[in-house]
Amino acid sequence: MAPHFETVKSFADVPIAETGVATAAFLLASDGLVAMFDLLGAGVFGFVQADIRSNIAGVRERFDAAPGDSGTREDLVRHEHEQTQGAKHGTQCLVRLVRGLAFTCLALQTTQAEPRCALHVCFRRAYDAVLRPHHTFVVRSVVTLAIRAVPRRDHFFAQIAQGGGSEKFEAELRRWLVGLDAIVRHMKGFLAEGGYGRV
Repeated sequence: MAPHFETVKSFADVPIAETGVATAAFLLASDGLVAMFDLLGAGVFGFVQADIRSNIAGVRERFDAAPGDSGTREDLVRHEHEQTQGAKHGTQCLVRLVRGLAFTCLALQTTQAEPRCALHVCFRRAYDAVLRPHHTFVVRSVVTLAIRAVPRRDHFFAQIAQGGGSEKFEAELRRWLVGLDAIVRHMKGFLAEGGYGRV
């Protein structure tokens, strides 16, 4: 079986133009993120997977409803705000999806910056920085327990590499994270400046 990063759309390959981030490519790369967590077995990252999966579905639903007006995520948000009364489901899902991506990105960046840091510590720090402020006490308690179940870093990376060479895997992971970080930063700025939501 080919290593995970060779079989899915990389965030590094998602175009960011002057008009914004390409929606279809972004959704494919987000699907690849969910598939990465699937490699670790049911339940390990269930708290992240369920949230990201449902928010991808919400953004995709909005995209499918108006593909001609949703070529970029920015266009999708603007069009929904111009055309929709009441709740802006697609935008709300996008805000939560970007939060989930920011959490994952920060956790994995920490694993690379601090190779001796335990994986659960990396994910806990990322959770505290990105998601914790948006969660109730009950959700925080559930997530705290889930993070304790995170596998050892050697097992985690072995599962994602799927037998591929470590140098190639590290290079692909770095490339993936650079692309993801650029998208997260771009979208955080766009959503905040437009008053569409806070990541």
